[in-house]
Amino acid sequence: MITLLKSGERGRGDYGWLKTRYSFSFADYYNPQRMGVSALRVINDDWIAPAAGFDTHPHRDMEIITYMLEGAIEHRDTMGFHTTLRAGEVQVMSAGSGIRHSEHNPSPDAPLKLLQIWIQPRERGVSPRYAQKDFGDSRGVTLLVSGDGRGESLPIHQDARLYQLRLPAGKQKLELETGRTGYLHLISGTLSLDNRSLAAGDAAVVEGQAQAELRVEAPIEALWFDLP
Repeated sequence: MITLLKSGERGRGDYGWLKTRYSFSFADYYNPQRMGVSALRVINDDWIAPAAGFDTHPHRDMEIITYMLEGAIEHRDTMGFHTTLRAGEVQVMSAGSGIRHSEHNPSPDAPLKLLQIWIQPRERGVSPRYAQKDFGDSRGVTLLVSGDGRGESLPIHQDARLYQLRLPAGKQKLELETGRTGYLHLISGTLSLDNRSLAAGDAAVVEGQAQAELRVEAPIEALWFDLP
């Protein structure tokens, strides 16, 4: 079964320095029908204004993934990491027993765009950890994040896998093991998934079937989540 989640139905936030789209209930947006999919709890499309950002704030017991699309962001945290992420890079922060961090756009004139993704961990209270990696040159289907760090992917505390799809026009199979749930988030381009059309910002939940067929109509960038 495939369920489409259209971009126009997502929640919205406009805080001046931050404009965002919420795939699931978050902050001031609450929709009891959209509380996440399996262990996937948050996908926010964030546009952050120049010289602005999130001041120091806490997290715990969440796997937080940042997928950079445009610009750069400066990260500081209580684990001692002070880094900059640029377009094409992915960051994973396991909040575990508790961390505090800040994220700011260091540019005086260039906005930045990113996807903020939260995945619920399989266990609570683990030691916090941090990792980042540049996937900017990756093409095709690339494993970004996994529960065991396979294939040089970034590890999280959950039996979930996150793939980057950068595909030309053509066909591609998405496969799922029995009992798993798939979630496709289309960043750019157009495609059909088992003959259901998706445009940028749309998403699809795949349940109870072993595979789904992508027909890519124009080059796409997308994220594919393989969830427990």
